[in-house]
Amino acid sequence: MSDLTYHFDLVVVGAGHAGVEAALAGAKLGLRTCLLTMNADAVAQMSCNPAIGGVAKGQIVREIDALGGVMGRVTDAAGIQFRMLNRAKGPAMHSPRAQCDKKLYQFTMKRLVEEQPNLTLRQEMVEGLLLENCGFESGSHSPQSAMRRCVGVVARGETIYRARAVVLTTGTFLQAIMHTGEATTRGGRAGDSSADHMSASLRDAGFELARFKTGTPCRLNGRTIDFRGLEVQPGDDDPRPFSFATVRIDQPQMDCHITYTNAAVHDLIRANLDRAPMYTGQIESRGPRYCPSIEDKVVRFAERERHQIFLEPEGRNTLEYYCNGISTSLPKDVQQAMLRHIPGLEHAEVMRWGYAVEYDFAPPTQLHATLETKPVENLFFAGQINGTTGYEEAAAQGLMAGINAARKLQGESPLVLDRSQAYIGVLIDDLVTKGVDEPYRMFTSRAEYRLLLRHDNADRRLTPLGRRVGLVDDAAWKRFQQKEEAIAAILARLRSRRRDGVSLEHWLRRPEIGWRELLEFDPELDAWSGDAAAVEQVVIESKYAGHVEKQAQQIERFQALESRRIPQHFDFAAVPQLRMEAKEKLGRVRPTSLGQASRISGITPADLAVLLFYLG
Repeated sequence: MSDLTYHFDLVVVGAGHAGVEAALAGAKLGLRTCLLTMNADAVAQMSCNPAIGGVAKGQIVREIDALGGVMGRVTDAAGIQFRMLNRAKGPAMHSPRAQCDKKLYQFTMKRLVEEQPNLTLRQEMVEGLLLENCGFESGSHSPQSAMRRCVGVVARGETIYRARAVVLTTGTFLQAIMHTGEATTRGGRAGDSSADHMSASLRDAGFELARFKTGTPCRLNGRTIDFRGLEVQPGDDDPRPFSFATVRIDQPQMDCHITYTNAAVHDLIRANLDRAPMYTGQIESRGPRYCPSIEDKVVRFAERERHQIFLEPEGRNTLEYYCNGISTSLPKDVQQAMLRHIPGLEHAEVMRWGYAVEYDFAPPTQLHATLETKPVENLFFAGQINGTTGYEEAAAQGLMAGINAARKLQGESPLVLDRSQAYIGVLIDDLVTKGVDEPYRMFTSRAEYRLLLRHDNADRRLTPLGRRVGLVDDAAWKRFQQKEEAIAAILARLRSRRRDGVSLEHWLRRPEIGWRELLEFDPELDAWSGDAAAVEQVVIESKYAGHVEKQAQQIERFQALESRRIPQHFDFAAVPQLRMEAKEKLGRVRPTSLGQASRISGITPADLAVLLFYLG
């Protein structure tokens, strides 16, 4: 037995946005937790854009906060510009976004990790899993059907971390290769190395792996950017916090700026496509379609005369700027020449070159809805290892993996959010049911019940669940209860007061009536004007009342299908009326309900009818 053997309840591998949420959740729920990272100075590092939130992503961050996660609180502390996106649209489309001080975010999160009782942070290069056999699949005793359990990990130098459960959050580091033109470097992020042994360990454990790619733009010295003539993009005058615990945002905000590419830039890129790794065959994996590189934009959208570039500061104590909109893997000389043609950037000095990175991931249909893996018990995956992209999507998965690892070890029922409860539920259901053919990011269009899944009511949807799980502390719970009491009191007042024979609640449903008009009808309502959050909920819920009632009926039908459970060891192959394609897909995903089966690509209503008959 090695002298370097450590014992924990939970080991989390990787300290990115998924890893910190998983580790903090496990430790807060009473598990002796160890967070292992190849670089302890890079905890929660923003490898790409130093921003949190955005369309649909902002909703996820508020859901993380409502459940007791930390991303929202750290964003409020580190934010340097706050904007509410889609203000011209209805509340269901409003999405908070914050530009962050990159290093302040990183070290604020690191401090939370270091201060957390039950949590050990350690710098290690993890190279493999520790597994043991734990029986056989139902009805079989062949060696191929032996079930295995994860009991820890092995780090470089024969260091062993034994654990009752493991969460892998490996990000873009599995067998990672970075590309800048013809030059390639092993590594998952500029300045960091690649995890070259874990992929083999996962394959040996029975996992299928595939490859994705992502990219990042160059960073510039702001001293050399000519901001004169560029469009200024300020923050909101009334910045909206991410965390329900944050009373207000007091720190001053910094401006971003907007510039554009042009025909000269596009001509230069086209002339150098023979040196672009995406087009020479050097990069073979697929990247995010909704966030293409600048060379991909120029090819796919040839009719566009220009593309927008957001110049975003990386922090208060640095002059480094992130060039959002020109992600690229073009050679350095082409990147330099490209800048010379962009207004404001003609004399800009590059501090970091843009690059693309290819990495291994595990197709997420190999997961249960708890994010525990199907091939190996007590092993959970979260973040980009599941084929997702984005800090917010990663953090949500990390939080849920940490919660479910703790609940399993403590003999509690899992926490699985469904599609009607949260964007987090949509995210995980999409992953485990449909899989991915490109890096997955969340959009509002993915959520069928987005009128209900707004950022403003995330606490009302999820804080009671976070409290039941054990992550919502007494102070947060008291704030939530006070808000609910205020909402109930306002609604009671509106329902009891009438004007022209109509209750004030129904008056509020009219488009032209707002809180100000109600105060004219009933001045005593002003007693609640200081409780902005409660007033906002009453107004929004009243405006959406008709739509909410319709979606509630849709949710009833959805939950009827979800309630038809499919036994864990149901043999889809033994159902003679099922098509071969249906047998193969159902057997691979192994849905737990008729509702989940209905969302598997290629499963028809006829297949569901057959299943319903046999389940009956």
